[in-house]
Amino acid sequence: MSGPASESETSARWRLSPVDSVEGELTVPGDKSISHRALLMGAIAEGLTEIEGFLESEDCLSTVEALRGMGVRIQQDGGQSVRVRGGGLFSLQAPSAPLDLGNSGTAMRLLIGLLSWQKFEATLIGDSSLMKRPMERVALPLRMMGARIETREGTPPVIVRGWDRLRGIPYKSPMASAQVKSALLLAGLRASGETRITEPSTSRDHTERMLKAFGVPLRQEGTTIAVKPVQRLRGTRIDVPSDFSSAAFFMVGGSIARAGTLRLRNVGMNPTRTGLLEILSAMGADIAVEGLSTHGPEPVADLLVRPASLRGIEVPLELVPRAIDEFPVFFIAAACAEGPSILRGAEELRVKETDRIAVMSRGLTALGVRHRVLPDGMLIEGRKASGPVFSGGTVDSGGDHRIAMAFAMASLQASAPIEVVNTANVATSFPGFAELARGCGLELEES
Repeated sequence: MSGPASESETSARWRLSPVDSVEGELTVPGDKSISHRALLMGAIAEGLTEIEGFLESEDCLSTVEALRGMGVRIQQDGGQSVRVRGGGLFSLQAPSAPLDLGNSGTAMRLLIGLLSWQKFEATLIGDSSLMKRPMERVALPLRMMGARIETREGTPPVIVRGWDRLRGIPYKSPMASAQVKSALLLAGLRASGETRITEPSTSRDHTERMLKAFGVPLRQEGTTIAVKPVQRLRGTRIDVPSDFSSAAFFMVGGSIARAGTLRLRNVGMNPTRTGLLEILSAMGADIAVEGLSTHGPEPVADLLVRPASLRGIEVPLELVPRAIDEFPVFFIAAACAEGPSILRGAEELRVKETDRIAVMSRGLTALGVRHRVLPDGMLIEGRKASGPVFSGGTVDSGGDHRIAMAFAMASLQASAPIEVVNTANVATSFPGFAELARGCGLELEES
């Protein structure tokens, strides 16, 4: 079982000197959510699945190794090209050891659903952060379908005793969660009858799009999605666009800079993911969407980002599920806006890699930003002025990759250097972030 982070992991840090501008053309790495799903579905499909644009991050590589531990043949050709040779729905083999998913909550929760109807037992573990994250939100509805799942007081390790007697159920989810929905859809592939999930609002739909690409028929009405049992998935080609969540840091960076223009290439524009773009546009950001087209099952476009004078807003509740991963960097944008910004309905942030509300609050305090923590969000008193918004200081990311990258963007409105500590986990989602950031103008030193 994974233990605490090593000394080298906890001591990794960045030093960011203040800069005024960012400039250039960037292609951020492939979408993490899509990369995970392509691997999992390719593993149970019949024949070859070719994945182009695969995100070679620690999270996704943990999924690769977990699948290899169940006998799946996966070939990596030059990093971003991956071939998965699936043997069908019941081709997975019992693992000889616990499956270590590293830092990836997505991989663990989706695997719980996928393994629920296999013919063997598997134990799922992860790093020290993942071992603290809630799994009952997935385990509970799966048990209602007949799955045999055990957690340790709601958190990993998770023991899944697969069997083929699951039954489809109608499930009304108390939250809009792509991971819960995806786990139930994957379980529903072999459950008797229809598995039907209704959400209070639409969460990201990468699983639905990909299941269709693998030949699985789905029925959708409003915020309800349903699947019936299938006999096979067909191997296919999946083109992975650049990750919108990774592009989000540079969308905010380009918006709060004093000068320069950024072009972000081939960004995934799935409408269930682009809530931050709508939020920034409402704040007055100058972000143009160019060349919108279809890239496999997903829409993509270039984003042209220019500096803008932002204004504070109250985030519409319907956009919260579509921007949940981007709120750390939204807080940076809000601090640079004229007037207050309010986020409510985002209690999900408290059970991510860290309690992102609490950790972001400590970082904002360290950099002199006035704000108030809410149970389900935050109020930030934006103070856009002629001078810098952030003081210098030291921010502890808590080992949360998105928080570390968010505070890197604060250097574009800082009066003195910012140190961000506990940055090693950035590699879980965005390998090469530091190099890409330096390439467009940030002065980022690693140690």
